[in-house]
Amino acid sequence: MIRRTAALTLAAGLCLGIGNASAETIRIAHIDPLSGPFALVGESTGRLLQAAVDDVNAKGGVLGGTKLELAHFDNKGSPQETMLLLKQIIDSGTRFISLGTGSHIAHALVDALEKHNARNPDKTVLLLNVAAQDPPLTGDKCSFWHFRWEAHTDMRVKALVDYIVSQKGSPKVYLLNQDYAFGQAISRAAREMLKAKRPDIQIVGDDLHPLGKVKDFAPYVSKIRSAGADVVLTGNWGQDLSLLVKASKEAGLDAVFYTLNAHNAGIPGSLGKAGADHVRQVIGWHANVAHNKLEKTAADYRKRFGEDYWLHWPKLQIDMVAKAIDTAKSADPLKVAHALHGMKFESATGAVEMRAIDHQLVAPEYIATFTKTGGALKYDAEGTGYGWKTDVRIEAKDVAPPTTCRMAVPKDRKSVV
Repeated sequence: MIRRTAALTLAAGLCLGIGNASAETIRIAHIDPLSGPFALVGESTGRLLQAAVDDVNAKGGVLGGTKLELAHFDNKGSPQETMLLLKQIIDSGTRFISLGTGSHIAHALVDALEKHNARNPDKTVLLLNVAAQDPPLTGDKCSFWHFRWEAHTDMRVKALVDYIVSQKGSPKVYLLNQDYAFGQAISRAAREMLKAKRPDIQIVGDDLHPLGKVKDFAPYVSKIRSAGADVVLTGNWGQDLSLLVKASKEAGLDAVFYTLNAHNAGIPGSLGKAGADHVRQVIGWHANVAHNKLEKTAADYRKRFGEDYWLHWPKLQIDMVAKAIDTAKSADPLKVAHALHGMKFESATGAVEMRAIDHQLVAPEYIATFTKTGGALKYDAEGTGYGWKTDVRIEAKDVAPPTTCRMAVPKDRKSVV
């Protein structure tokens, strides 16, 4: 369990705000659902962030010895709850927020921070987005104060669709997604891309369901079967994916699932043998990638927390932010943002870039299939005996999307008061 913070009581002097080189720590507030249907993902993301922060601190911290500190906040998956937490976080003097999941949460935070930072230029706050994937966040709704690490839905759906259309035959495709910005974006992108690339591929269903409210997916599985679907393309995550998998297993559904989130904490365990060779996903890293530079990191994490190291974006985020603080020679969010703006970084999967044009990280992606381990396939997922096997690696240059972002970039300041 990670320790949830209901309110910030730490004195502002303990948080390194704008250029306070004598402060003891630089505090980062992690916001995620730590209770409710998506708590498993939120809590696990918090542990991944904590491991990354601890690793930076073990190597000496930043600015010649200043430590990073992570505080965890339960937003219960609610934009309204997030706004209440945001006031507490800002009032404490914390100037960095790491958001794990929830595009609806990210939109609310971007809007709020745009207004706050405009009113308070000496108390700006930076939003570090791990995996809220709605494309407009780095498109029409982009902000200088927002940076995203995981590829957005259009980038990831393109990778899945490119793989689907490269295969022989004309499969019947069923789209099933959550009814909010993220799921709606997946449905739209899949329809448009399939039509443009392979009009012979038939979309036999396109359903959106309430986020985190469906307790039994059997009716949806029945519709998928009745439609004769060969492929189900879904962006479901958390409980919405594990319950969908459970209903599919119980019904003996033979369709192949193309997913964006089957690596999420708890999902491989739900898949088990029934998911073997029937689940593919697009992912930025997995434990069986070639030339795995995170093998020791993953082993240490598993030993410490007793769970799989399933997501590398939190570590990449913290590592890049630490570099940005050192580059800026300051924890002033404006200076750190300028250091992240256009940053090139050598990651565990190769060279990545935080694009200056929209603050979308561009990095390699993989299409991987859930299959039995053995031989060259060394690591299973969640003790199932099945793990992820790379079908194809997509280089960063082929992942990079166009953008509609028109970002206003504030001038850096030479000194900080």
